[in-house]
Amino acid sequence: MVINEVFLNPTVKTVAFEIRFPNLFYLENRVGDFQIEVMPKFPESKLLIRANIILADFGPEVKAENLPKDRDSLAQKKIWSFRSESGIELNLLTDSLNLQSTVHKTYNSASAAERFRDTIDFVLSRFFKVFNVPIVTRIGLRYIDECPVPPLGDFEKWYSTTLPCRRFPLSDTIESKVVTRVKRDNYFFTYNELFRVTKDGTTLTLDFDSYAERVESGKCLEVTDRLHEIISEEYEKTLKEAVFEYMRKPKESKK
Repeated sequence: MVINEVFLNPTVKTVAFEIRFPNLFYLENRVGDFQIEVMPKFPESKLLIRANIILADFGPEVKAENLPKDRDSLAQKKIWSFRSESGIELNLLTDSLNLQSTVHKTYNSASAAERFRDTIDFVLSRFFKVFNVPIVTRIGLRYIDECPVPPLGDFEKWYSTTLPCRRFPLSDTIESKVVTRVKRDNYFFTYNELFRVTKDGTTLTLDFDSYAERVESGKCLEVTDRLHEIISEEYEKTLKEAVFEYMRKPKESKK
């Protein structure tokens, strides 16, 4: 069942969406057109350069001054970055597009003013208007939740955890992590649960990542809806009623 309730104090901290596609050699020439299309919602823009470090042993017979002068440029990738006034980030590369948001608290609840699905729809419609991409090689949706940690004796009353609590009690645990990857029909899902104790306190992070491969561009939003269903179902299986009650209460202000 998809959760449509909008909580006062939700656990979700970051939600991300991505499509990947074959390298578009002409993309740089059309970025300006895309910028105009998304400007109403993403008025801020900048060009970033991501450099990857390449380590290679060329042997003692090769001197540094004899290496190609432009070798560093081969490890660089351009990122056209756009940002909304509320802080939503949109990044475009020659082989991918991604959205990252810390402001959205619901995917498609009718009662919410800000819905992540609307943002995805807005960006995809304008991307495919400018760039003729018939098929995306991968489409993914990801939610990262930072969850409340109750007294450890009540932990399993709050969560249907996958952590090995019976073998390794949480009271003795510094860090425990479980990663599970499964296939659901034509979709893939990765579940990541991390319990950690640091000098700043105890945290529980839930990471839900669902994706599909080789999707027709016209079906991207439909597939994203299904990815969200998978994540929502697993989220509901993980949390017990005590966590939902926690989320329904206003967030306590820090003094």
